Amino acid sequence: AILASTPNMMLTPIMAKGTVPASRDCSMLNLEELDCQKTHMGELILRRRRILSLDGREVYEVKLGDEYLMSSLFHDSEVALADIGLGALGGAGWNVVVGGLGLGYTAAAALAFRQVKRLVVVEALAPVIDWHRRELVPNGKTLTLDGRCAYQHADFFDLVRGDGFDPEEKGARFDAILLDIDHTPGFWLHPSHADLYSEAGMRRLKSFLKPHGIFALWSNDPPEDAFVDLLSAVFASAEGHTVQFDNPLLRSVTANGIYLARCG
Repeated sequence: AILASTPNMMLTPIMAKGTVPASRDCSMLNLEELDCQKTHMGELILRRRRILSLDGREVYEVKLGDEYLMSSLFHDSEVALADIGLGALGGAGWNVVVGGLGLGYTAAAALAFRQVKRLVVVEALAPVIDWHRRELVPNGKTLTLDGRCAYQHADFFDLVRGDGFDPEEKGARFDAILLDIDHTPGFWLHPSHADLYSEAGMRRLKSFLKPHGIFALWSNDPPEDAFVDLLSAVFASAEGHTVQFDNPLLRSVTANGIYLARCG
């Protein structure tokens, strides 16, 4: 959920582009490193492991330096972002933007809607797109082989400040924008993201939606009334949804949030 956009990320592949690096087999640790790319923030690592306590379940993990960024073990709320957001639309022939590719769960859930005509997935980290194209991650084949889906290597926040999400048509409007980048509206991956979550930022984003369009936002925390109120000041209506799911490692229930705003 949080790999999607870090401004000015300079990427230097360890391996030549287009080649598949020899994975480092860490069998004693029951994990396998699938890819490693250098960035100015540290190494970006994709690895696969089997969790013996969960009957050997295969899990994909992403790390940046020493920090764990995401795991395929937990993706219920990423799927819910697409299901709740697109579930609020009517008609068909939808043009949809997903901000943040991550491990592809939101984009794959969006493509499950037959009404989607075109899906633009905006991702700032080139290796993450590469993982999907090379089918190193579970949703890679689904996304890459679906002709409706296009990857756009760009910073989502810069596009909102600029001419929008369609490189061929400035200011093009979409039926839905699904965003999963920052931790919460008030806890950002980078300070430069903050302006999006203001009333002015939401008005800029709304300008790229059709009159019936929807905006849906993932949050690591359950919805907060203050941000629902901010959305309500910009959009025709807004609401928050709490998504709960089991955490089998901690044997507890975790709650994330989805904000949903409608233009009309």
